[in-house]
Amino acid sequence: MAEIKDLFQSADWKQEKHVPVIDAPQSAKKGEFFKISVSVGKEIPHPNTTAHHIRWITVFFQPDGEKFPYQIGRIEFSSHGESTLGADTSTVFTHSEAAVAMKTDKPGTIMASSYCNIHGLWQSSAKIEIK
Repeated sequence: MAEIKDLFQSADWKQEKHVPVIDAPQSAKKGEFFKISVSVGKEIPHPNTTAHHIRWITVFFQPDGEKFPYQIGRIEFSSHGESTLGADTSTVFTHSEAAVAMKTDKPGTIMASSYCNIHGLWQSSAKIEIK
């Protein structure tokens, strides 16, 4: 039986369109909000069609020395061209990009996961220092 941790894939986002790309500062000031942007398909565009799309992105923060991460945000993308007239007939499409802001007093790791309805679960991470 597969475990969920074994289902997450990762790769270099410059060569793989499914990897969530984290854009965040390498360091932030203690107790001050900083912005985290996460997108899928930054270097190689990901399709956004009824048949093939990114369904959601979730952002976590794992403070150094703590056992469990904190969920910072979860963003769902719900418009992929579908309509009552059929697949890809709507002119309404979402783009798989999200921004959240957080603050912390501890350094740690920002983690992002995403879900492609055809190619499954993907993950990436980025360290952040706190000054």
